[in-house]
Amino acid sequence: MAHKTDMQQLQDELVEACSLGDEDRARALVSTIGEQPRRARALLDVMLKDPDAQVRQAAAFGLGELGGSASARLLEQQLAVEEARGDYDGESVVEAIVRALGRVEEASVRATLVRRLEKLATGKPEPSDVFSVVHALWRRRHLELLPVVRRSLEPLPSARYKSLLGLLVLLEKTPGELRSWALDPSIPVEHKTGVITVLEEELPAELLVTLPSFISSAHASLETVAGPQDERHPVAYYCECLASLLLRHREQVLPTLSEGARSELRDLARKLIVATTPNSSLRAAVLLQLIGQPEDATLIEAHRPTDPTLAKVFDDATQALRQLGKE
Repeated sequence: MAHKTDMQQLQDELVEACSLGDEDRARALVSTIGEQPRRARALLDVMLKDPDAQVRQAAAFGLGELGGSASARLLEQQLAVEEARGDYDGESVVEAIVRALGRVEEASVRATLVRRLEKLATGKPEPSDVFSVVHALWRRRHLELLPVVRRSLEPLPSARYKSLLGLLVLLEKTPGELRSWALDPSIPVEHKTGVITVLEEELPAELLVTLPSFISSAHASLETVAGPQDERHPVAYYCECLASLLLRHREQVLPTLSEGARSELRDLARKLIVATTPNSSLRAAVLLQLIGQPEDATLIEAHRPTDPTLAKVFDDATQALRQLGKE
């Protein structure tokens, strides 16, 4: 009875962690549950059939973390069940299953994700639904996906489904070609944003060399924009997504940047502090904290937002840079 109670508590905590988006805590809980893989998979299988969508989402996350052919099979079966529901709860679980399948190292997974993409392309899906499949397929990237992605994009307007276009570009181009593409001013920034949002999910080491080109492109694009911009402006959104990518992969990216690229990124971040709304310039403040100079503290302080939560980020950056000047 005590063991059953313990497992129920772990289940409840896993559901809570997943509903709050606390993936680190959720992974730790799955690791605890997974000390006995068969029992863990049996528990998650029961959760996958729960009437509560949040419980099913947590089960999908857990199976994705456990991995293996058995987990893949359960997720693929449940994907068909959730798609057949045709309601909001079902779609929310579909998204969780797609993300989970993206983490499972099984050959059958790619085919399941391809079928999901092809099914979406026959209708008018929400971009977020396509986005989750694109991310999962990017983790399963292979040239054999090219015809499928091209075929799926044909009936869908590329301006609305930028992530799918981004996946196509990434599959088509070598790192050298991608660098030239990123620097081409004739390519709309919305298309470059699609590439960046895909790379944020997973950044292969061989594509690190392309990031200075995206930094230069963002810097040049921002130069063409007059006056303050909110996050809905295509250039501001492109810069925000690029900053998000760089920060998410900071330990992988920042040490590889040349002095020239770091200088250009610093200048871009300084411009973002001034040219965009506080919410969009938040990431720029964090970037300056990481790669800025002591004199940047004055600029950050001058554009400190009034919202207490946002202001703390600016204050932390200011303090860190001023401390750097004392060292």
